[in-house]
Amino acid sequence: MEQISCQVLVVGAGPGGYVAAIRAAQLGLDTVIVEGDRAGGTCLIRGCIPSKAIIHAAERFESLKAHQDGHMGLKVDGDVSIDMAALVDWKNVIVGKLNKGVEGLLKGNGARLVKGWASFLDGKTCNVTDSDGNKVAHISAENVILATGSTPIELPFMPYDEKFILSSTGALDLEELPGKVAIIGGGYIGLELGCALRKLGVEITVIEGLDTVVSIFDAEIRRPLERWLKKNKITVHTNCLAKGAEVNDSSVELSWKNGDDEIISESFDKVLVTVGRKANINGWGLAETGVTMDESGRFVAVDSQCKTNMRGIYAIGDLVGEPLLAHKASAQGEMVAEIIAGKRRDFEPVAIPAIVFTEPEIVSVGMTPDEATAAGEEIIVGKFPLAANGRALTLEAEKTGGFVRVVARKDDHLILGIQAVGSHIAELSGAFVLALEMGVVLEDIAGTIHAHPTMSEAFHEGVLKTLGHAIHSM
Repeated sequence: MEQISCQVLVVGAGPGGYVAAIRAAQLGLDTVIVEGDRAGGTCLIRGCIPSKAIIHAAERFESLKAHQDGHMGLKVDGDVSIDMAALVDWKNVIVGKLNKGVEGLLKGNGARLVKGWASFLDGKTCNVTDSDGNKVAHISAENVILATGSTPIELPFMPYDEKFILSSTGALDLEELPGKVAIIGGGYIGLELGCALRKLGVEITVIEGLDTVVSIFDAEIRRPLERWLKKNKITVHTNCLAKGAEVNDSSVELSWKNGDDEIISESFDKVLVTVGRKANINGWGLAETGVTMDESGRFVAVDSQCKTNMRGIYAIGDLVGEPLLAHKASAQGEMVAEIIAGKRRDFEPVAIPAIVFTEPEIVSVGMTPDEATAAGEEIIVGKFPLAANGRALTLEAEKTGGFVRVVARKDDHLILGIQAVGSHIAELSGAFVLALEMGVVLEDIAGTIHAHPTMSEAFHEGVLKTLGHAIHSM
């Protein structure tokens, strides 16, 4: 067993961990990062990236089907078919490239990647075991960054077998396209995959315990998505709770209870469970590190510098709580590396963008109108429809009834939040969050020339609408 000493030990090579390791190495710190799976973590290997690849493929398939009818004057003769195994192989090539890219970046910047599973003996030392159970390294460190990420929550009465009862991971590796799928949980993960599968021709039923899907967004933002679900014949059962699943040779008999306490059963080819994610706090010696949990008992407690209660031990990303987003983890990882190197940093973002890649896409940055009002702000709100944006029409991004909505403080016009819904709208999120981080007022955006024809003009016009004088909308 190799004996390794380092200044910085990072556990977990996901979007938080690998960024922390790269930045620490760039700053001249002797850095070791331990990862039991492939570098890149959930987001790159089995989450954000592969799901977006499949979503893109589904959009292309839907477009080809439309051209069978001569859409846009383009005609596709003959059948349009799906080779699901080939689609998954294409997705895996993308994942492989990014995985190798992360490993190359770690090596190129001087961070050492140790492959295996870390198990802490105390706050600053751990053993690393390979997949065969062999201890390959004993590591001691001056500073430790915990970045163990999260995993899908499993329903105790419906355990994953990744054949009939799928997690989001299993849904991204389907060898054949199922005919009929039930999705337990109408949050962003379930609906992203549900929209993609529907475009590929799968019959979709959503079982949601709350009274609406994607309940993190307000009714106005949800409405275009809800219209798309209805138009595309996705069955949505709200106020319903899954009760059990009986797996047979070729299908799953799923039962759920509706709002009237009736038990309903239906047969599906697959059941996809997307009821949330939980931090990885078991199996690697969390208790041995001495760090404490937050009041919920689900996440590690940290301060604004991601410091735990133990000196020299930091925790980042999904391990420290909501939002469980890759870009939050990366920002925290970079910050912690700089703090260890002696720089003064705090994790105090004005806003962390939330994006849902459904059809249409949804973006939310900062406060919604309801949140701003609840915070005691007197606000003005402007909403600009994508149907009035020339570039949106050329991309057919207006078909879903999307818009950009701007929320600003009434007295000084400080922008407090921006929400948008529509096809391709996620690419504007950087402009939205930059505006909030820079503390801009409406006049700053109004006085900025936005290129024509681009979707970004919808943001400009949304600001003008908030000021009461949009040019291309009444």
